[in-house]
Amino acid sequence: MRTLVVDHPLVTHKLTALRDAGIDVGIASEDAEMLPAYDFVIPDDDAIAVGDLRLRTIHTPGHTPGSTSFLLEGHPILFTGDTLFPGGPGNTSFEHSDFGTIISSIEGRLFGAFDADTIVLPGHGVGTTIGAESPHLAEWVERGW
Repeated sequence: MRTLVVDHPLVTHKLTALRDAGIDVGIASEDAEMLPAYDFVIPDDDAIAVGDLRLRTIHTPGHTPGSTSFLLEGHPILFTGDTLFPGGPGNTSFEHSDFGTIISSIEGRLFGAFDADTIVLPGHGVGTTIGAESPHLAEWVERGW
């Protein structure tokens, strides 16, 4: 079984092709209504096996209600999707997005949970670290988004 974990409902235009190719699609329950179909729900604080690797799920709502980050277990590598980028949080100008919620997710679920040397790999663009970003949280709150 091949699996795709969807943490962004805007991929719906590719969903049919993925499922037709035999790839199971997962999404957080909070975003499930945004997809026409999916194969499983991604719970918070669960592990998803990817070959010999395991990804720990961390719900980080704000960009969408079900935004999810993934920790590569046993390694200081965090995939944050559209939650955290170098220089600030992801976009919250969408209908289901919320700036206060994404800030809370970043502060509590990421900055409060991981060491400064944890590598952050966003859904697109270059990576960063928790230590490089966490000192700027107050600046982001002040500027808003």
